[in-house]
Amino acid sequence: MSFQELNLHPDILKAVEEEGYTSPTEIQLMAIPKVLAGHDLRASAQTGTGKTAAFILPALNKLIVRSTSRARGPRILILVPTRELAMQVTAKAVAYSKYLPRMTTVCIYGGAPYPVQNRQLSQPYEILVATPGRLIDHMERGRIDFSRLEMLVLDEADRMLDMGFIGPVEQIADATPKQRQTLLFSATLKGNVLKLSERLLSDPQEICVHAQRTKHESIDQRLLLVDNMNHKIRLLHHLLREEASQQTIVFTATKRHADELVDILLEEGHHAAALHGDMNQRQRTRTMERMRQGKIAVLVATDVAARGLDVHTISHVINFDLPQSTEDYVHRIGRTGRAGAKGIAISFAAPKDKPLVRDIERFTGQTMTPVTIPGLEPTHKPRPAAPKQDRNRRPPFRQRERVSKGRPVQEPTERQGTASPTFQKRDGAPKPRRYSHSPKRAAHAPR
Repeated sequence: MSFQELNLHPDILKAVEEEGYTSPTEIQLMAIPKVLAGHDLRASAQTGTGKTAAFILPALNKLIVRSTSRARGPRILILVPTRELAMQVTAKAVAYSKYLPRMTTVCIYGGAPYPVQNRQLSQPYEILVATPGRLIDHMERGRIDFSRLEMLVLDEADRMLDMGFIGPVEQIADATPKQRQTLLFSATLKGNVLKLSERLLSDPQEICVHAQRTKHESIDQRLLLVDNMNHKIRLLHHLLREEASQQTIVFTATKRHADELVDILLEEGHHAAALHGDMNQRQRTRTMERMRQGKIAVLVATDVAARGLDVHTISHVINFDLPQSTEDYVHRIGRTGRAGAKGIAISFAAPKDKPLVRDIERFTGQTMTPVTIPGLEPTHKPRPAAPKQDRNRRPPFRQRERVSKGRPVQEPTERQGTASPTFQKRDGAPKPRRYSHSPKRAAHAPR
């Protein structure tokens, strides 16, 4: 099916064609007709499946009809978890609406100057893309009017809840009109995400697109066993020198490790930079712009870059530290192998990371076979799995041969307590022989 068959406005189709889209993805094909029909929607789809266009295109189609309200406020509100994703969604909304008149998109997020955002919010606009924290700030200052809001979109709802935004999300939803259309997109639809959708959505349609295995087919996943931090650093230096990479993202578990690793890479002559939550918005925007311009070869980042970072020249992803959730692993490696390109994802795993590796293999449905680099092999060798034993079966006693008066006698060697006596021939008559460790007769026992 083509985009022309989805009943979208010709001016939207023209912009979509200029973006290079030829046919809708699975999530777009399933979601756009339901959104155009006015249904509430909850959809499970991984990053890289085209879900941004799945809600922006029908939202723009809805905005072509003028609002009857004279209020000044958004008609479409899109909530996202991070600043990077807010900027990416805004860029897509602007690109898709380039031929539509009076179609202004405002983007607000934490870390940016308030005066600029105040000026944008004071002028007419149709679409508002926001992170929950900064939106709450503007709401409390009376700068947001939701009286003409028609659609609320929760993008990457699972990530928002993981970041502790469940309270702000519910507060924002309560401030919007009850007769709105609500769309929720998440990597998974379970737990708190499912409960949130039941509270905010009315008779929703549900879509599940499991695209991670298909996406992984274009990504070569490798596992390198490591001993310690020094071993990781030596492996990283080797990979950055020997792998024919365009641009590489190295994911670390903490912001401090990211900064320390960048210092080490700069000393080795690599064009490296960090990206994490402690950087202000100006620093993060400048870093991302340099990354897109190809001025940064190695980006060392925390999971703040696991979602919303769309740079097609990223050829390698290295998990210097494995993530604590399988969903984050999928989002991390999804930074490479985009737009049909081939990608390589390399993960370092210490012995303590073995449970995480098993969880990732179970989640992705793919086995991560360990590989080694000559001269950089780990000293720790994984132990083979012990054979399973039947716990209900008692192991046989070991037997030993003892010679007594010229005749071999078989005697159990692992007896406990008052075991059955063993007999020996003495003077032709069998007499019982008691073990020396047999318990003595109690003093009050009858003789």
